Amino acid sequence: MAVDRERVGALVRELLVAIGEDPDRPGLRQTPQRVADAFAEFYAGVGEDATAPLAHTIAVSSGPAPHTMPSGAVMLRDIRFRSMCEHHLLPFAGRAHIAYLPGAQVVGLGALPKVVGILAARPQVQERLGEQIADAIDQALDCRGVLVVLDAVHECVTMRGGTQTVASTVTIAARGALAEPAARAELVGLLGRESG
Repeated sequence: MAVDRERVGALVRELLVAIGEDPDRPGLRQTPQRVADAFAEFYAGVGEDATAPLAHTIAVSSGPAPHTMPSGAVMLRDIRFRSMCEHHLLPFAGRAHIAYLPGAQVVGLGALPKVVGILAARPQVQERLGEQIADAIDQALDCRGVLVVLDAVHECVTMRGGTQTVASTVTIAARGALAEPAARAELVGLLGRESG
């Protein structure tokens, strides 16, 4: 479902009036349209199928390395994401780290950031976002376990209330064999290591 830009623009204009501003002054004349355009981008994931990027899998037994069955996890670290907190409609942004224990199928690594992007592009809370990413991967791939760690800074914490400017929130979602803390300890340990 596409964002109704015309309606968003009209509502932003009304919001400007409601806070005591003049939406016709030069600095604000284009604001309703700009906000509508931004919302179309911020909420592009509403109604989208987050498992669609995972539809094309590669059979491990006949893929590019047919004699190399993964014995451990496949991990992609530092996937940048941004989302909008559904409580205050303020942004939160950070990094997602995803690991999964492959079964007979693997997925191209570029598919994982697409899943994150679709699910982040809707009104969210970080805890649910991590769970939804884990669910999408768990449901779409024949994997033995999934781990999703999100580390994000929330502007509802940094800009209002207690204004904790450097505080970040870390959440963990896990499925299958990685649901037990001991089973995922090695992977969580890898997150703190410098890449490259």
